[in-house]
Order: sequence, then C-alpha cells, then structure tokens
Amino acid sequence: MFHLTPREREIVALLIFAFTYVLISGRRLKVIPLNRPAAAVFGTAMMVFFGVMTPEEVYHAINYDTLVLLLGMSLISAYLQLGGFFDWLADAILRIARTPTRLLLYLVIVSGVLSALLVNDTICFMLTPVIIAVVVRGGLPLVPYLLALAMSANLGSVATLVGNPQNMIIGQMSGIKFARFCVSMVPVAVLGLAIEFVVLAIGFRGILRKAQIKVPPDREYQWDRRLVFLALAVLVLVFTGFMAGLNLAWTALIGGSIVMLFGRRHTHHVLTLVDWHLLVLFAGLFAIVGGVNSTGAISQAFDFIRPIFGHDERVPAINLTWFSMLGSNIFSNVPFVLVAGQWVPNLANPELMWKVMAMATTFAGNLTILGSVANIIVVESARGHVEVGFWDYAKFGIPVTILTTVVGLAVLLLLG
Repeated sequence: MFHLTPREREIVALLIFAFTYVLISGRRLKVIPLNRPAAAVFGTAMMVFFGVMTPEEVYHAINYDTLVLLLGMSLISAYLQLGGFFDWLADAILRIARTPTRLLLYLVIVSGVLSALLVNDTICFMLTPVIIAVVVRGGLPLVPYLLALAMSANLGSVATLVGNPQNMIIGQMSGIKFARFCVSMVPVAVLGLAIEFVVLAIGFRGILRKAQIKVPPDREYQWDRRLVFLALAVLVLVFTGFMAGLNLAWTALIGGSIVMLFGRRHTHHVLTLVDWHLLVLFAGLFAIVGGVNSTGAISQAFDFIRPIFGHDERVPAINLTWFSMLGSNIFSNVPFVLVAGQWVPNLANPELMWKVMAMATTFAGNLTILGSVANIIVVESARGHVEVGFWDYAKFGIPVTILTTVVGLAVLLLLG
C-alpha cells in the first residue's frame, strides 16, 4: 500500500479511472483481451493497492441495493425462460401478425413492454435467438426485426426504474418513487416506440412489401405452464409492490426467491442464467467512481462545467440531454450515470434532471451498434445468420435517437 498526499490521491485515482475505461472500451473494440467485469475488478484492486481507498471504503462505495434489484429481476426472467415463455410468445406473434409490417409492429411492442418490466439486456439475450428462429421460419428478412428488437429494448426500458441498469442506479441515487417515475417516463417510452416503428417501417418499406410471412405448421410446445404462470404472477406482485412504494431491491429479490422456492427446478441451472458478469461489473464501477469521488475530482469537474447548466429548468435540461448523450457514447451509460449523477442534486429541479438523464442516457444507446449492451447482444447473436454493419444500424439509429430524444425532452419539460 502507498501513502499519498491528497493531490497525489487525486492524480492516481483519475489515472486508474481513465485506464479502467480504456480497458472497458478496448473490449468493445476487441483490442485488449480483458472483458468489462475483469477491467472493473482490476480498477478496484488498483484503487486499494495505491492507497486511494481502503477496503472498508470500497465496501461502503458499492450500492448493494442496485445489485440486489438486478439479481431479483434476473431470477424471475430466468424462470420465464426455463418455462418456455419467450419461445411461445415469439411464435404466437408470428401467427397473429399475418403481414411483415404488422409483425414489425408487434415485435416493437413486445420488446418494449418486456424491457420495461424486466432488464432490457436480459430480454435481448433471451429473445434474440427465438426471434431469429421465428423470422427465418417465416421466410422473412432478418435485419428489420433485429433492429426493432434492439431499439425497442432500449426505448421501452426507459419507462421504469427496473428497465435497464442505469435506471436502477438512478432510482437508488435519486430516491424517486417508482410510480412517480413511471408517470413521466411511460409517455416518453410510448412515443419513442411509435417513432421507432414509423422510421423502420418507412426505411424498410420496400423489403417489407415484397416479403410474405410463411406460417409454419403448428408445433407442440414443451412449455411449463405452471412455472410460467407462477413467474408471471410473482412479477405482477413485484410490480404491485413497486407501485406501492416498497423497497425496489428487496421486493424484487423476495419475488425471485418465491419463484425459486415453488418453481420445482434445479436452482444450480437457474443461477447459471443470472448475469453475474453484470453484477461484478457494477460492483467494480461503484468502487472506482467512489474512489474518484472521494478525492473531490468529480466536484471540481462540476464546478468547471456548472455555467453551461444555467439556473432555470429549461436550459439545464437541454444541456444535460446532449451532455448525457455524448457522455454515454464515450464512457457507456452506466459509468456516465455514476459520475454525472453526483452533480444532479446541485441542479435546478433535481427530480426533472434525474428523469432527463434517464431518458438521454437510455436513448443514446440507439445511436450506434456500440451504444448499448442490448445492441451488441442482438447483433452478435445474429452473426451466424446475417451481418449487421455499423452503417446498416446507424442510418436508422441516428434518426431514431434524434427524434425520440427531442420528443422525450419536450414531454419531460411538459410533465415535469
């Protein structure tokens, strides 16, 4: 361990912070062979090794409620997957749709709604292989539906405090009540999904008009109705608890535990479906940002940029929107929220600013393929069937991001 002066602590903390995020970004670009969780663990260890933080300060910096919330929602999602719910749902959509454009609409709705109820990354992980199988079976082009799945997962997830990781963090940092958050954000999500559908339907109109759905013969699904109904019933109860103002983290974990108790499935297999990599990543990021924050560097950065936020509500909201979108695409949305979230309580109308940050950091994920984990999951899962290039995504992602963000900001300024 090293004994550093305050100035040395600040410099070392910033160097570790910067190096860690180079490693995280390097993994996304396949340059450095350390994945995100490993980079976060390495950065945390370096914070302790160089004396920026003590082990006790690391434990204190980690927001355990966010980790517990993510674990609880992941358990419920895992049981829905084991019960065959997502396979049944995807095939049902194909049979009901009848036309390629209507299938696109239904997929936008289903992906958006499920991502608001469960974590969007999890939904993409579970739905992508199923959607690929369904679309291929229906004799349809894959790209429109893959983009719809990824973009809808991002847009729909903004509606609730459990829709995506950054919203979970915002919920814990802000203390905003679940129902109060939803009142403002559900309209933002609905309008965003509508805009996305229109952009994709117009952009792919030639392809969709030529395509015809080939409805496959009926299949006998091996789905566990009892398990699916149990998981759905628990999910309803969990959200009822959320709306009633109960603790988000422990309500979710109690719900996940109930499904484990009565699910009659080997829990070892269930736990392998939980995204432990994401939990480790979060823990490491909390610690690293906590280390930087303890040096006063984040406060100094805010003092430097404070003039751009003004003193009323409208100007700070507009500037926070573009600042959040830029930061989310440079640093990734979760690390950005952890850092910039330290500034929000100092802005005019903090509750509005938290919602603006949630909207901007989430919608920024649709800008490019690398904008969100959900996008990467969908594109990588489809690689054996179709190659979605950077521009293939960006030519739809850019207009969707701009339009949904402008409309979303207007709605938030109107509703507060």
